Amino acid sequence: MKTRRKLFPILTVMVLVAIAAAMMVIGRGHTVYFDNRTLEGYNGQDFKALHRIVVTVKGEEAGKLGPRERGMAVWIGQNFEMTLEVTPEKGDEPEIRTIRLKLPYNMDGIIVNLPAVLAGLPEDAWLSEFVPAVPEEPEEEPFEGDEFGFGEGGDMGLGDI
Repeated sequence: MKTRRKLFPILTVMVLVAIAAAMMVIGRGHTVYFDNRTLEGYNGQDFKALHRIVVTVKGEEAGKLGPRERGMAVWIGQNFEMTLEVTPEKGDEPEIRTIRLKLPYNMDGIIVNLPAVLAGLPEDAWLSEFVPAVPEEPEEEPFEGDEFGFGEGGDMGLGDI
């Protein structure tokens, strides 16, 4: 009876630890941004933005990207897959490409430069982290009164009456 009392809590903790470990690996969510922007100066070369790229993730269209445009999709897990319908120049026939990428575990917002991926460049060329811009707060000026002659604390400038 005593062994049974000790066994159930230990098994429960072991099961919870196993579930937590599995969720850490397969349950990590990522926001993936797709850029169709020219990559300049990588190893002395420029990789131009393409005329149109239609990005499909999980069977749903994530974006129709012209040059200098960005799309977005949410993905759970590390093995990312997308289908691209690429039209390099206006009037060209689109070609379909399926791309599989290994997403880094430590990033949430990931920017993927599509022209670099399609050119077969290494990860350091096409991958970057999305860092949202923080709006700057305007500096507050010290209060010196208002147009009615009231100074700080309601003083009307009359002194001690």
